[in-house]
Amino acid sequence: MNLRITEIFLSIQGESSHAGRPCAFVRLTGCPMRCAWCDSEYTFTGGTRLSFEDIFAQLKDFGCNLVEVTGGEPLAQKNVFPFISLLCDEDFEVLIETGGYVSTDKVDERAKIILDVKCPASGESERNHWANLERLRRDVDEVKFVIADLNDWEFARETIAKYDLQNCTREILISPIFGIENLARIAETVSRSGLKVRLNLQLHKYIWGADVHGV
Repeated sequence: MNLRITEIFLSIQGESSHAGRPCAFVRLTGCPMRCAWCDSEYTFTGGTRLSFEDIFAQLKDFGCNLVEVTGGEPLAQKNVFPFISLLCDEDFEVLIETGGYVSTDKVDERAKIILDVKCPASGESERNHWANLERLRRDVDEVKFVIADLNDWEFARETIAKYDLQNCTREILISPIFGIENLARIAETVSRSGLKVRLNLQLHKYIWGADVHGV
């Protein structure tokens, strides 16, 4: 079996509660969504078909136990589901960064989901697959809201309340778009919200710059 891959690389995890940890990334090609603020448009087309064996060979050369499967939208390729299971079989700690449009119901339960709920400024909020939120596991999975402004924050806050996310997910990540001017105001608003959330800055971009290929 094979997957269409944009890149495989070793870096530092830039986001989520795992930020700062060494992490191997498997970035799949293709995405059904077109978020206005997307920073990985280079994944939409191209890529190289690699066998599972070739991918595992690269991962084992890295010597890193934490692996993130990302994109694009990794769950858009059907072969990713058996690949995730094989990663788990090999005792990797597996993170799945998904945009929330594709159902997560076939993801191996040993993997950890980081679910990106699309806010209005993305232009894709109407395409969220809301049933994914009902599958989140309290001590395992994380949910992320990429926000461009306070309107997005209000959308996130309402979604958190509607789905009781504070009580059914490991972490709620509030992720301001890199470089936005109102970051301090967003941080202040989050700090005063009384919600159990984490302000989630893109660590890799602060280290290597805005154009780095991160998570």
